[in-house]
Amino acid sequence: MAKKAPKVKKKGKKKRKNSATSQRWKKYSIGGGKIKRNAKFCPRCGSGIFLVETKDRMYCGKCHYTEFKNKKEEIPKNQN
Repeated sequence: MAKKAPKVKKKGKKKRKNSATSQRWKKYSIGGGKIKRNAKFCPRCGSGIFLVETKDRMYCGKCHYTEFKNKKEEIPKNQN
């Protein structure tokens, strides 16, 4: 009884994978004939590189700069 040859992957070009868009148009607003930037720029990289905003931090994907947001601690009220 003859053994089957193992399957060999085909060589050649890899298929292109789709990636999510950056949605840069959401970081600008137009008002009064002027363009306003709504997102914050990275202080290291300079203008043109926006910080991504998550629930607890702001992050630059280019230089890995991170700013943490301050959590508002609730102070318990003294009940007299």
